[in-house]
Amino acid sequence: MNYPLSEKYMTAELMSKIMGPNPVKLEEELLTDHHIQKGATVCDLGSGQGLTSIFLVKEYGFKVYAADLWSDPEENRQFFSSMGLSEEQIIPVKADAENLPFEQDFFDAVVSTDSYNYFGRDPEYLDSKLLPFVKPGGYIYITVPGMKKDCHDSLPSELLLSWTPEQLDYLHDVAYWRSIVSHSKGAEVLAVSEMESNDEVWADWLKQENEYAVGDRKAMEAGGGKYLNFIKIVLRKKK
Repeated sequence: MNYPLSEKYMTAELMSKIMGPNPVKLEEELLTDHHIQKGATVCDLGSGQGLTSIFLVKEYGFKVYAADLWSDPEENRQFFSSMGLSEEQIIPVKADAENLPFEQDFFDAVVSTDSYNYFGRDPEYLDSKLLPFVKPGGYIYITVPGMKKDCHDSLPSELLLSWTPEQLDYLHDVAYWRSIVSHSKGAEVLAVSEMESNDEVWADWLKQENEYAVGDRKAMEAGGGKYLNFIKIVLRKKK
């Protein structure tokens, strides 16, 4: 697909901030025809170094809380300021997805790009740990790395060039994720589907020179990408 919004963020400096397959392109596809109102208060859950949060503010006009457990809020604050954004527009928060530090019914929406698979595989997570912070009728947009078809019983040798079986257990197929989110009593499932983005977002990541991107090249150069995809999940909290 084309990524007219993401193309603005393809500088070497900004791409050095990514922590996996290009999250800005993933987010652009994820939010195609989205239902979140401009000016909405949005949680970017698992925001990393904040590039996706900046994208949400600049391209969609949301007020964003950049919530991440592993990044430094002060570093993110400086990054946001350097991109011309104020603390009224974007707020960095050190937050554990299992114990979010917000008031109930605080967010109009949650967007999670390439992180939900680390904490959301528990079928109880949505109802017990995330939905309480979303307003009734609010939306949750998720994209996770996945598999075209679960193959954990016989993992391809190409994938094992870069990742252990334990690491690959974070990746599952559409049917798996539909089962996980359908378990929720508080959320209406609007979509669980394979995304178009895969080759493009991986190519952007594999150009980076950090140790994680270099390590991932082994599997992808051996053809491991044919087993992988990204999955879009769209939910709405029941009123």
